[in-house]
Amino acid sequence: MSQVPPPTEPGPRPEQESLGTLMSRITTDLSTLIRQEMALAKAEMTDTAKKAGKSAGMFGGAGVAGHFVLLFLSLALWAAIGDTEVGYGWSGVIVAVLWAIIAAVLALLGKKTIDEAEGAPQTAETLKEVPDALTPSKEAR
Repeated sequence: MSQVPPPTEPGPRPEQESLGTLMSRITTDLSTLIRQEMALAKAEMTDTAKKAGKSAGMFGGAGVAGHFVLLFLSLALWAAIGDTEVGYGWSGVIVAVLWAIIAAVLALLGKKTIDEAEGAPQTAETLKEVPDALTPSKEAR
């Protein structure tokens, strides 16, 4: 994208320029503003998408860990009821508790990351300023 460098000397005053020149300048400035806003929105949405993807991975990990909790709790209950030796049942409970801790940590990390995803706050803020930029200033009246 080629940009025109700012003029080094002040140009003619607006009241000295033709209507066509003024309209051309307005069109160019508006086009530049829209391109910049689109680039900003793209950058912000890319960042948000990366954070959302990371959060989805952590929630997926929490889901897998949750399945292991159910698996080992079921195995522990089965072993405790089906076998009279206490060792097999308690070992299943210990493994299940470890997986429960892992699932809780992954879920908390995923929630923290998704809460940090802000969307496009700077784009929203600058878009609020566009109507003011298009309104003639009091000095021009």
